[in-house]
This record gives sequence, structure tokens and C-alpha cells, in this order.
Amino acid sequence: QVQLVESGGGLVQAGGSLRLSCAASGGTFSSYGMGWFRQVPGNEREFVAAIQSNGGATYYRDSVKGRFTISRDNAKNTVYLQMNSLKPEDTAVYYCARSRYSQSISLNGYNYWGQGTQVTVSS
Repeated sequence: QVQLVESGGGLVQAGGSLRLSCAASGGTFSSYGMGWFRQVPGNEREFVAAIQSNGGATYYRDSVKGRFTISRDNAKNTVYLQMNSLKPEDTAVYYCARSRYSQSISLNGYNYWGQGTQVTVSS
């Protein structure tokens, strides 16, 4: 049974930073791509960032490029999302997910999800 547990969300002022963590258990963490998604009530869940199983490639949505960094530590079964220069439009529930494959940027490419962590950016 794969379980993903996010942490690190909270309230921050615009321009501030947060670091999200996602600890995985069950399965072989290093064999699968990992991703971060976010969702605002009433909107569809959207892709934020993804990282290849071996950490060799990363992908970002355009609006977070240069501000967010995804990374992983396969020895600790953990994926991170460093978020800098946060904007009010980054406010959402952030979800960690494990891909079915070594990498994916599509929502349908993920089959395990965490419970989500709230990120609120005040103006």
C-alpha cells in the first residue's frame, strides 16, 4: 500500500517562501516519477511540477518556472517543492502524487495521491 504524506504548507506573505515535503511509504520510490499538483475550490486540479524517477529531469508549469524547484531524495523516499517569491495566485491545496511511470506531467499519469496541504499567500 503506497502512502504519501505532505507537510510544510501554511500562511505566508507575498514574496515569501515555503518548502513542501512529501514522504512516501510502500512500493519502490526510486522507480517512479513524482509530481506536485494544486487545486483551488471550484477549479480543476492542475499540474505544478514533476521530477523523473532518478531526479534527472524536472518539469514545471510556466507560471512557476524560476520560482519553484522540485527535488527528491530517493534514500529518504521524499520529494520536495521549494516555493520562492510566492504570489497570492499560488494559493491552493497542494497535492503530492506518484506517477504510474518514470515521469509524467499529465494528471492521468498519476495513481497515488497524498491528502493535500494548504498554502495560502496573503497580499
